[in-house]
Amino acid sequence: MAKIFRTHILVSIDPETLLSGAKGIYEKFKKEVEASKLSNEVMVAETGNLGISNKGVVVVVYPEGVIYVNVKADDVTKIMNEHIIKGRIVKDLVFSGEKVSGSSVKMELPKQNRVVLKGSGEVDPESLEEYIGIGGYEGLGKVLFEMKPQDVIDAVKKSGLRGRGGAGFPTGLKWSFTAPLQGEKYVICNADEGEPGTFKDRLIMEGVPFRLIEGMTIAGYAIGASKGFIYIRGEYALSIEKVNKAIETARKNNLLGKNILESTFSFDIEVRKGAGAYVCGEETSLIESMEGKRGNPRNKPPFPGVKGFRMNPSVVNNVETLANVPAIAVNGADWYKKLGTEKCPGTKVFTLMGDILYPGLIEVEMGTTLKDVVYKFGGGIKEGKKFKAALIGGAAGAFISEKGLDVKMDFDSLGEWAAVLGSGAVLVMSEDRDPVETLNSILEFFKHESCGKCSPCRIGTKRLELISKDIMKGRATEGDWETMKELSYTMKLTSFCPLGQSPYIPISSFSKYLEDDMKKNLNK
Repeated sequence: MAKIFRTHILVSIDPETLLSGAKGIYEKFKKEVEASKLSNEVMVAETGNLGISNKGVVVVVYPEGVIYVNVKADDVTKIMNEHIIKGRIVKDLVFSGEKVSGSSVKMELPKQNRVVLKGSGEVDPESLEEYIGIGGYEGLGKVLFEMKPQDVIDAVKKSGLRGRGGAGFPTGLKWSFTAPLQGEKYVICNADEGEPGTFKDRLIMEGVPFRLIEGMTIAGYAIGASKGFIYIRGEYALSIEKVNKAIETARKNNLLGKNILESTFSFDIEVRKGAGAYVCGEETSLIESMEGKRGNPRNKPPFPGVKGFRMNPSVVNNVETLANVPAIAVNGADWYKKLGTEKCPGTKVFTLMGDILYPGLIEVEMGTTLKDVVYKFGGGIKEGKKFKAALIGGAAGAFISEKGLDVKMDFDSLGEWAAVLGSGAVLVMSEDRDPVETLNSILEFFKHESCGKCSPCRIGTKRLELISKDIMKGRATEGDWETMKELSYTMKLTSFCPLGQSPYIPISSFSKYLEDDMKKNLNK
């Protein structure tokens, strides 16, 4: 029987908090608990990201749910003496998004309806027992013993789940292309996440790695695959560590490997490290990299669903997409469709950055307005400044001005604004920012990341970056700006893969919504 504690002290562990000394804080809490002879009453554990960034070491104390930020070594003793022993909240360390009145804590930030991130910041990512305690592996059990593979595909189709990597392609439809094919088949998880400003997949893997593994296993059952691969960029050292530990634990508990849960289904997963090339976020480039080749895109068709890894049928899905699958399996397609919008059901994980009060990670229902994302969940603009613009979807995303604050954040609604949901990154700019600088950074990035396979991208990204530099130095004219727009459109039509096609979206959206800011930088 699991031990019951009256208090849980959870230290958020991710690359950002580790740099601030989270491991040392974790160890000091453990020592303080032992020294206070409270080991039978107080549990100290690591947990995933709570969705809070730029706040140093983050600690949450349950059952109160009090979040402490910027915790230093000296603060550990204070939290132990005041909160844990005396029951008094240490007000000067409480996250600024909370109001404290006596011993009660009221969150200013609205509660999120978490599906993908459920449990992150609440459970130990390495504990299978804790994952099962929040409903983990109910989906896999139901699928293996109550559903046929086609039933799973039909449920995912009916749910309306669309790919969360950026393209928004219907997940169930993608699976249905591969399921009828014969021979060795694979499930490949795209965890490359090379889009600047995007870290949602990393925090999913670090916070609830078993959810990804369960989702991949269900996908393998649905399409008839016996092997899965998680392609993680090499810089994500902590993600790789957490996922590998979860895979090992799942194997030991018959949740991966031969005859899972004593069924007739066998499936295993292996992690493959990427070298950090942005182009490897494109599924065929990723597959080429997995095969030990240079990460260049392939001709399509054939698509990976027919001829993918080792020229065998391969379903490629994003981390967030696969992490939605267990909840759909447990609760059903109709439940999932009640979340979000009619054409874009479910939730979406966003990374909030820039001139925003509470940068970090949020999960909200599809169709939530940009205004709510910025002001409700992000706390608004720093220092009471005015909203200038937001870059939505990462470097390959679109600029939206103040006129678009009421736009709904889903695939279709953003499409009406010639914008894209993309990777879910939202970079917020205040009135003090010059968005021309942001556009220049984007074009520098694309030039650096071009694989050089096709000339429109190889030459075009370089030319766009040169013109952008002239604009920044005040040497460009309106004619140069027009050349940039025309060149990006030509690249969209002629580039081999999405990388070369991508500069058109930020440039065209900038032209549409922030033209006046560009003209301020141009010579007449």
